[in-house]
Amino acid sequence: MRVLIVEDDPILGEGLRLALQRSGFTADRVTTGEEAELVLKADAFDLAVVDLGLPQMDGMELIRRVRRRGQAVPVLILTARDSVAELVDGLEFGADDFMVKPFQLPELVARLRALIRRANSVLTSHIEHSGFRMDLAARSATLRGEPVEFTGREWSILECLLINAPKVVSKDRLLQTISGWDADLTQNAVEVYVSRIRTKLEPGEIQIRTVRGIGYRVDQPVH
Repeated sequence: MRVLIVEDDPILGEGLRLALQRSGFTADRVTTGEEAELVLKADAFDLAVVDLGLPQMDGMELIRRVRRRGQAVPVLILTARDSVAELVDGLEFGADDFMVKPFQLPELVARLRALIRRANSVLTSHIEHSGFRMDLAARSATLRGEPVEFTGREWSILECLLINAPKVVSKDRLLQTISGWDADLTQNAVEVYVSRIRTKLEPGEIQIRTVRGIGYRVDQPVH
């Protein structure tokens, strides 16, 4: 899953980006609300982490503009402010959750994953499909009771396909899921990873279907 971090503090911003990458996210960072607004128009993100205390356009105005455009990307406010009224305003303007600095990384990661699941109408951290079980929180998977190992990018692609099932997910969307701004990948890489995932799932009945000229889909998983 791909996360945009909007944080002007270089130490916190880069530390958070690297920490989220280690937790399995594809994470990119910008330092101003103006940059974030442009990026959110151009690229697809599963979630945005927005600091309220940004220079010039603050986080609250960014959220207002994103919602006015009709973008439904989940937003988590990250702030040093502890005013209840201000945090309530953030939620009223369209944020989905908030955390007050300093925060614990495991809690932040859990909240991000929960917001992404909720945005995709996935009610639990477990996805089951024809003997295949994927634990999104623990990042572990089994097929007919036996562990299945996936690389980070394989996991991200499979997670994206299952969360969006039975919708078709374009190759470009899958590419953005695994490729941040610091990675140089093409749609050919997506095809390679999908082929590897298919091989690992071959003993089961789950199938990744190719939709020619568009991307891939799987049938609706059973929760």
